[in-house]
Amino acid sequence: MNKKTVSINELIKVCYAIARSKGWWDRRRSDAELIALMHSELSEALEALREHKPKEELAEELADCCIRIFDYCGRKKIDLERAILKKIEKNKNRPYRHGNKKY
Repeated sequence: MNKKTVSINELIKVCYAIARSKGWWDRRRSDAELIALMHSELSEALEALREHKPKEELAEELADCCIRIFDYCGRKKIDLERAILKKIEKNKNRPYRHGNKKY
């Protein structure tokens, strides 16, 4: 892929195609397993922060999480791009700190 602007749905297609070609969909995997794998990439990002690793390593772990999410969306035919845009609009209309939430 080159550095031109790429849509989220295009990234989903690429990530899913690569995962399929590398055998990650040769056996049935549960949604729970796949979400746990996404979570594990976030845990690796947290470890990178805790260990004061370079920002590039943190970025790589975050990218791994996105790749796993994109792959999953490709398999499940989820229009993540549309969902993100819809959620952004919803968040724009929420009150400050979503009505006084602490975190």
